Amino acid sequence: RGLRLGAKAGGCSGFEYVFGWEGAARKDDAVFASEDGAKVFVDPRSLKLLDGTVLDFDENNLLATSFTLKNPHAKSTCGCGESFTA
Repeated sequence: RGLRLGAKAGGCSGFEYVFGWEGAARKDDAVFASEDGAKVFVDPRSLKLLDGTVLDFDENNLLATSFTLKNPHAKSTCGCGESFTA
């Protein structure tokens, strides 16, 4: 089981991030694993837009916790932080 991370056309900046839980990686996925065994699956198309991205989990907000992404391919992002321009 792991987190699927992807990018697809859409959002207010051109591309939007996509998250979902999956039971296993697909055949052509890149699989990234943390030291404690957490896995992230990325399809080949999304990997072109996400390669080098740092995924973090922000627990500092008292109202909500969220994933944060530091994407080196993002030239700009929208105000909500959920879409980007490559």
